[in-house]
Amino acid sequence: MELKTKTSTQIDLDRAGATASLACAVHCALMPLVVALLPLVGLGFLADERTEWALLALSAVLASSSLGLGYRQHRRRQALLVLSLGLTALVTGRILEERHFEMVGVVGVVLGGCTVAAAHFINRRLCQTCRLCQTQQQAQKAE
Repeated sequence: MELKTKTSTQIDLDRAGATASLACAVHCALMPLVVALLPLVGLGFLADERTEWALLALSAVLASSSLGLGYRQHRRRQALLVLSLGLTALVTGRILEERHFEMVGVVGVVLGGCTVAAAHFINRRLCQTCRLCQTQQQAQKAE
């Protein structure tokens, strides 16, 4: 029964992490265009620096958890390497935005968010092709 929980948790974390990462990328891409309109519709908090860092932190926590669980199963580092690149781009982009290099920063965070999402897709693919993961899935179907 424990095997079922690990596999379904892995899939749920990858889905949530990819969604959070893509939401972060979309948020960062659209923010320069809609920042003046947000207070008019009651969404001014989305332009706040704390919201930006909170989205980044959420993506990092979900990605680290999900990819860490995946690595423990398939022992392949590709997804972790892509995650490292994505998180580096996200943090660098945020810092550049705060230092008034907005356009370069936006490019960094959008690319970083997409890269973190890609890391989730890679991790999911690695889990789908992993013998241990396949054995766990077969055991789930037998129950």
